[in-house]
Amino acid sequence: MYKPLTLLAAVMFTLSSLNAQKVIPLYEGEIPNAKPCDVVQREFIDTSWNKAGLLIVEHITKPTLTVYEAPKEKRNGTAVLICPGGGYGVVAAGHEGADLALAFNKIGVTAFVLRYRLPNDACMTNKSFVPLMDAQQALYFIRKNAKQYGMDEKKVGIMGFSAGGHLAASASVHFNDPVRKELAGENLRPDFSLLIYPVISFNDSIGHIGSRDALIGKVPDEKLLHYFSSEEQVTAQTPPAFLVHASDDGAVNPENSIKYYEALHKNHVAAEIHIYEQGGHGFGLNNTTTTDLWFERCVNWMKANKLL
Repeated sequence: MYKPLTLLAAVMFTLSSLNAQKVIPLYEGEIPNAKPCDVVQREFIDTSWNKAGLLIVEHITKPTLTVYEAPKEKRNGTAVLICPGGGYGVVAAGHEGADLALAFNKIGVTAFVLRYRLPNDACMTNKSFVPLMDAQQALYFIRKNAKQYGMDEKKVGIMGFSAGGHLAASASVHFNDPVRKELAGENLRPDFSLLIYPVISFNDSIGHIGSRDALIGKVPDEKLLHYFSSEEQVTAQTPPAFLVHASDDGAVNPENSIKYYEALHKNHVAAEIHIYEQGGHGFGLNNTTTTDLWFERCVNWMKANKLL
């Protein structure tokens, strides 16, 4: 039988590992597109998915970056911005954030976990573009502070899970369209993207409708449907991508990853895709249905593309 003390230990370990990292407000001073509201951010451990529990953050209105610096003796100059998933309703900051950041640290990569704002008309204007605004601001921050963290400005990538994968893909195809005009002329293009069971499309046949409704509304503008369907926005300048999905994903159709891969291939952009037979959705770092480790495949891909 599962013991409550085990859960308590897991919770304390997760929280202590997070508290050991530096948390930086994403914006200095006033937060753009924000308006006063009564929403209060909350963190909790959700045990409905598994007994160990998942660290969940909801009602994010003040975006932050949590910095996981790679040890100096291992540092290789590569950086990755991590966007956890959560259907644009919450952020799964542990198994799709902190866990990956620590894994990257072990191979010399400095990681930044983004707690992006969650779309809410009561707390922000133009909510559909606010998560992308935060991702672009985070990429700008990382490059601006590259020397401070011993990073190479030309090796800054983005990673996303589920709806965070949608955000990462959006940043990968709309880097020439800064949401904040103050960033016009800045390099907002990720040098690579790592998309794990990502939401890519918002079309009716394969799109994740929950994420779509949260971001652009239940009766969305047709232009926004296409703008936020990243498979339609790929060009030859889209950064190389590594994709992971499971065939039995009942939440986000694996066709999302397949369509994005096909669009990259059509535009002669380097890409690699791994579709596992099983794994479902939300497995984070560990797909327990297979002995194959997707993170090892990811590291191999990064090495092959001279990112490590």
